[in-house]
Amino acid sequence: MAADQIADLPGLLDTASEILDAAIPRFIEGLGAPSAVTKGRNDFATELDLELERTISGQLEHRTGIKVHGEEFGGPQLGSGTAWVLDPIDGTFNYSSGHPLAGMLLALVHDGVPLLGLTWLPNLGQRYAATAEGPVLYNGEPMPRLPHAKLAEAMIGFGAFNVDSHGRIPGRFRFDLLGPLSSLSSRVRMHGSTGIDLAFTAAGILGGAIVFGHHPWDNAAGVALVRAAGGVVTDLAGAPWTITSGSVLAAAPGVHEELLEMISTVVGEESEG
Repeated sequence: MAADQIADLPGLLDTASEILDAAIPRFIEGLGAPSAVTKGRNDFATELDLELERTISGQLEHRTGIKVHGEEFGGPQLGSGTAWVLDPIDGTFNYSSGHPLAGMLLALVHDGVPLLGLTWLPNLGQRYAATAEGPVLYNGEPMPRLPHAKLAEAMIGFGAFNVDSHGRIPGRFRFDLLGPLSSLSSRVRMHGSTGIDLAFTAAGILGGAIVFGHHPWDNAAGVALVRAAGGVVTDLAGAPWTITSGSVLAAAPGVHEELLEMISTVVGEESEG
């Protein structure tokens, strides 16, 4: 993808917004759609996931000439070149249960860096969008940048949690974070949607978000939003977030430093134990 083909980021943002807007009625209509495709332990897709990804991807490629990497059907690699990154339904468990906290996530990534982020929450009537430079637009209107804040005064979004789970970030470690976090914030929230946690962080509703997942389609749009809002984004170890990062720590300035210190303390205690 030549540089001049992504020079008009506001124009691409407008086009992407129009395409997501067109998908809103179908998204709302399908709320409560049952599981159709099992993807692994505790993971599935609905038929609407597949339908929306086909429809949105087709429109994006037709109107922008840029390929799409979607959650359900994959696509071009994301470390180099330019691609859209799409999650047609983020918060699938919520959505399939009829829970309104679910959305559509879309990012434009160039050489692994998110240049655009869009998070549409149709059931709430909320649309968050931004170019990398900001500002974040809420339903088309610019929002102020995030001020410096304190963890004690902030709500924090906390990612998927099951104390018995294993894998890259075991449930026991997540459990061990909850105690210190609740004593420092006392306002921990679990929304069941990475996209919502990151969009609400960009909007200043949450002071920060702890994300244990690593999938680009879950994280890239929200990372773009938080950065555009003036927030700080790393992984849980404090390294700058990249498209291959295994986690996300996103927060307002000040809150991020406190969260990172808390996580570092827990890691140190576990290594000593």
